[in-house]
Amino acid sequence: MQTYSLYQLNQAIRESLRVVIPDTLWLRAEIHNITSNYSGHCYLDLIEKGEHNDQIIAKQRATIWASTYRLLAHKFYSATGGTLQAGMNILVEVSVEFHELYGLSLNIKDIDPTYTLGELQRRRLEIIQRLKKHGLIDKNRQLPMPRLIKRIAIISSPTAAGYSDFIHQLTHNPHGFTYQTTLFPAVMQGTQTEESILSALDKIINTQLSTFNFQLVVIIRGGGATSDLQAFDSEQLAVRCANFPLPIITGIGHLRDETILDLVAHKNLKTPTAVAEYI
Repeated sequence: MQTYSLYQLNQAIRESLRVVIPDTLWLRAEIHNITSNYSGHCYLDLIEKGEHNDQIIAKQRATIWASTYRLLAHKFYSATGGTLQAGMNILVEVSVEFHELYGLSLNIKDIDPTYTLGELQRRRLEIIQRLKKHGLIDKNRQLPMPRLIKRIAIISSPTAAGYSDFIHQLTHNPHGFTYQTTLFPAVMQGTQTEESILSALDKIINTQLSTFNFQLVVIIRGGGATSDLQAFDSEQLAVRCANFPLPIITGIGHLRDETILDLVAHKNLKTPTAVAEYI
């Protein structure tokens, strides 16, 4: 009976993979998790989900070494205006590595940003279709807009230039109108944006029920990277705003981009200043 040491077995696996697997291959996968360290290396967990459900049917770790990561990050941003994030579907060129001590991993060498763009657009269109199917695209617009607006709930970052622009325009309006505004602070860029805005909406409802009588909600931010707009394409956020009991006006701060949140809002304007002028 032939026996192997663990090292010999792993060495045989490595040699077998070298014979069977091409030097590089193009791989479709979803980013499940992504981190980078102080050295600039990027580490990913890649997954594949079942065709008819969200169950994970395959998982593998991958690495983009620092020198390559700088190039690929720039290439991806130039094409998409965004950064690699969890939940994205990607098409990458990889080499399959097997180490006797560290096991199997993928070394990412190149990326095709157009694949991700197509996947993001497909997902966005699917969300819009579901919102239309359930009658949510126009639901917030069916609420009556007050003819004289006095009490406004604001969702924004308190340090955002867009927030200060909004308050300045509102305060120095040419008609001398006065307004009572309440800020519900939220993170308006990054991975916490969706959760932060949803929390602010909950706080507005709680305040509305207990102490105040808001007439309108505005969601505003200044300009920024196009990648920051991905949070405003959230289906959960769109559903919550569509069903919200107060009219919602958005001023997300991008002249060319219309987010799903803009689509379901009572009214969307391009900048916080334009929202103030409308009010």
